[in-house]
Amino acid sequence: MSIEIIEEGLYTTIQDKGRIGYQSYGFSVSGVMDEFAAVMANLLVGNHDQEALIEMSFIGPTIKFYNNAIIAITGADMSANVNDQLIPLGKPISIKEGDVLQFRTAKTGLYSYLAVKSGFDVTEVLGSRSTLVRAQLNGILGRKLMIGDTISLKDSFTVDRSMEWRLDPSLFNYISQSSHIIRYIRGPQFDWFDHYSFETTDWTTSTQSNRMGYRLKGTAVKRKNQNQLLTEATTFGSIQVPANGQPIVLMADGQPTGGYPKIGQVAKVDLGKLSQIRPGQLFRFQQVTVEEAIQLLHNRYQLYLQLRLFINEKWAGVSL
Repeated sequence: MSIEIIEEGLYTTIQDKGRIGYQSYGFSVSGVMDEFAAVMANLLVGNHDQEALIEMSFIGPTIKFYNNAIIAITGADMSANVNDQLIPLGKPISIKEGDVLQFRTAKTGLYSYLAVKSGFDVTEVLGSRSTLVRAQLNGILGRKLMIGDTISLKDSFTVDRSMEWRLDPSLFNYISQSSHIIRYIRGPQFDWFDHYSFETTDWTTSTQSNRMGYRLKGTAVKRKNQNQLLTEATTFGSIQVPANGQPIVLMADGQPTGGYPKIGQVAKVDLGKLSQIRPGQLFRFQQVTVEEAIQLLHNRYQLYLQLRLFINEKWAGVSL
C-alpha cells in the first residue's frame, strides 16, 4: 500500500503539527504552515489532528495511488483533479487503485494539504514526522519529496457509497481575501519602535520568503533607540526588525533563537492566515492584548470541536 510521486511540485513535504521540546538543541519546531487547514484535512478523513500529511507549496505534485484510499484536500486551491476530473476541496474523496491525483499552480493562497485516511507510514524522528530540510535528517524527512519517491500508507479503504457532504467553503475565506488584517501582541522590544507606523503601513511579503521566514516590504519601521540585544528565544510568528527597518516574521522552520529585536508576536490564530498571503498581497498588523489573543484561540478550538462532532456523525453512517 503506497503512493508514488510522479511530479514533485515546487516544494512538497511531509509535515505534522511539529517537533516539540528540542529547541534547546537547535531544532526548529517545524510542522505545517497553516495549522487550521491541515487539521481540517485530517478531521475530514477521520484522522487525529496530529497525523502526518503532505504539505504542498504554490505548485502541487502529481501522485499515483497503488491502493484504494480516502483523501481530503484543504488550503490553497491548486485545481486538484483525479484522472483529469476536477475534485472539490473540503470533503472526503474516494480514490481507487491506479488513480492519478494531480495538482496545479495555486489560484489562491500558497499552501495546500493532502490527508489520507489512517495516515502515511513514516517513521518519526524526535517525536515528529515533520520535514526539516536544514537539519539534514535521514530519509524523506530531511528533504522535499522528489520524483520517484514512494510513501507507504498505513491502511487501504473503500467506501460503500458516495460521501456527498463537505465543509462550508466560507471556513477558508481567509485564504481568498484580497486584503488581510494580521493580529499581533506586543513583543519584548515593542517600545523600541514607532508602532504607529508599523500598524498603518500596507505590508507585502517578498518573493524571497519561505518556510523559515517571511520578509516584509513597506515603510521602514523607525527605531526610537539604538539599544543592543543579546540573542534570545524566538518562535513561529516572532516579528523581528533588523537594522533596515523591514520586518521579518519567523515561520514554521524559523530558528529557535535570534538577535534582532522583536516588535511583536503574531497571534497564533492568525499564523495560518499569514502563511497563505502571496507576494504582492497587501496586509496590515492590528495589535491585540494577550487576553484577546487567548480568547481568539479559544474560539478556534471551540470551532474545532463543533466540526469534529459534525464530521464524526457523518462517518458514523459510512461502512468501510
